Amino acid sequence: MKSSTLRAWSWVHKWSSLVSTLFLLMLCVTGLPLVFTHEIEEVAMRQAWTPAHPDGPKLSLDQVLETALARKPGEVAAFMSFDVERPVVNVTTLTPGKTGYSFQPIDQTSGDPAPSVAGHPVMEFLLQLHTDMFLGLPGMLFLGAMGLLLVIALVSGVVLYAPFMRKLPFGAVRARKAARTRWLDYHNLLGAVTLAWLLVVGVTGVVNTLATPIIDYWKNTALKELTQAYDKPAPSNERSSLAAAVERAKLALPGKQLQFVAFPGSSYSTDHHYAVFFHGDTPLTAHLTTPALIDARTGQLSAVAPTPWYVKTLSLSQPLHFGDYGGLPLKILWALLDIATIVILGSGVYLWLVKRGSAR
Repeated sequence: MKSSTLRAWSWVHKWSSLVSTLFLLMLCVTGLPLVFTHEIEEVAMRQAWTPAHPDGPKLSLDQVLETALARKPGEVAAFMSFDVERPVVNVTTLTPGKTGYSFQPIDQTSGDPAPSVAGHPVMEFLLQLHTDMFLGLPGMLFLGAMGLLLVIALVSGVVLYAPFMRKLPFGAVRARKAARTRWLDYHNLLGAVTLAWLLVVGVTGVVNTLATPIIDYWKNTALKELTQAYDKPAPSNERSSLAAAVERAKLALPGKQLQFVAFPGSSYSTDHHYAVFFHGDTPLTAHLTTPALIDARTGQLSAVAPTPWYVKTLSLSQPLHFGDYGGLPLKILWALLDIATIVILGSGVYLWLVKRGSAR
């Protein structure tokens, strides 16, 4: 490699690393506990709760909906989701023309309020900081740019590794050399060990920062095309049975697991349909959703609308980013690699400071 080319790659690696290091350190530190979100919240927020009639009949979804709306006069239904471990239906409502949602967990055996399983405040704070730094979409896009700089730093590091280490065995650490040389070897060794993982986490992180524009594009294209045959939405008092709509959707997607229902006019449906979302029952397909659109007037199936490739990519990127595929062993591996990345970032800053001091 020519010396001019080597200098160019060194410049790219140095500045792509330095510009993003502070934010990447924040992402690594906040991401470490977020990997274990489920386990932490299980310990910190476990509540003993028993349904009113564990062995009794359950209320229909229409009865649950009526109960929720009766407690929030003037509000309309937006979403309905289903607790996996409890006979609880979560109904989300809102006041038309206003922002903000009301969330009601309802015991399906009695209609009584059930305790919420919302996330722990500390974990919610860390997630928001990790996702957008409390800046909304601009913060997400900025962190996406930092993720791209990480990918550039990794690629340039791979290019530089061979020329700088060609006289040494792979992974060699010169323990008897000066501190700067030892840390350079540790930096290179950990970078080589974590390279594949860092690329996966970096790329999936960039994809996740595009969640809002990806979902908006899907809703404004694929979902909107399904409304061309309709001239006006169905009034809420003329809608068909919700329970019947869900059962009709189940027939259209056998073998799938019910995930949630988006009501007409909500952000995940059209003005004319119940959007009944299902997911698979394996660790991989559990993150891939497919909606069945049920005509809100007639209760008939309008379409099964498989999500396009870019939405599937987003759905798979989110759990992969946090190692949420293979249970606790994979999460522990993710955590160890995260710690190694913190060491890489810290050693990179140290090497730059030492070199800068020597130059002075």
